[in-house]
Amino acid sequence: MNSFSCCDNKTLESKNISTVSSILKLAGEESRLKLLCVLQKNDHCVCEMEEHFDMSQSLISHHLRDLRDAGLIKSKKKGVRVYYSLTKKGQDLTNILLTDIKKVIK
Repeated sequence: MNSFSCCDNKTLESKNISTVSSILKLAGEESRLKLLCVLQKNDHCVCEMEEHFDMSQSLISHHLRDLRDAGLIKSKKKGVRVYYSLTKKGQDLTNILLTDIKKVIK
């Protein structure tokens, strides 16, 4: 029964599993994953992203807020526009989800 010890509610591993599950739910949504993919390559403002996705500006902003609240992206105002980029945590997660996953799905 020792194999179940990682999932016991009193263990650190169980708390980590809960955190990983929350992040995967957030980043696993297709639109958010696409936004992370775009931000992996370069910083962008909402208006630039709106041109490439079939989403409204308000929906993109909503997804970006969720990603920012999770610490995966950050924003920086340049003139009248706000540009979004990945944080270190966001870069690491995006690398796992979009690069390392290729090893699993081959």
